[in-house]
Amino acid sequence: MSIITGRGDSGDTDLLFGKRIAKTSLRIEALGNVDELNAALGLARAAAHDAAWIALIDGLQERLIGLMGQLAYLPEDEARYVEKKYAALTQSDLDWVTGEAHQYEAKGIKFTGWARPGAEGSLARAGLDYSRAVARRAERSVLALHESGEPVPEVVRLFFNRLSDLLWILARVATD
Repeated sequence: MSIITGRGDSGDTDLLFGKRIAKTSLRIEALGNVDELNAALGLARAAAHDAAWIALIDGLQERLIGLMGQLAYLPEDEARYVEKKYAALTQSDLDWVTGEAHQYEAKGIKFTGWARPGAEGSLARAGLDYSRAVARRAERSVLALHESGEPVPEVVRLFFNRLSDLLWILARVATD
């Protein structure tokens, strides 16, 4: 089967469980921002040289895949999503991100004023700062979706705030 189907030519796209939605919807905007965040993290990951740090980014990307699944269904299909046992963020994922942030923060943060991504010549740090900016945009779009009346689980909403904090911290302590 080809990726090029033409189904999206009318401005709609598929969600889980056979539903279609406008590509301009708040839900698709949020999904696109999370997808971009995952790609930005991939750039930071590719520039990294520390195995533990690469594993951390891999863990973040894995969680983002589950989170995108949670955004890829309409509220009336939540029971079906849960029944299928698809990946979903949990409180333990939120606790993990928070714990990682505290762990790296305890190593000491190199803070010399407002962040100027790339100023230190580190592609990895610049990638983390870019990922943080995309995470903040993803957070805003998820909050807008929730505020529009389409409920987004609290753990998903909180995840982006903790994630952007973690990414800021990592960009201040990461080494190439």
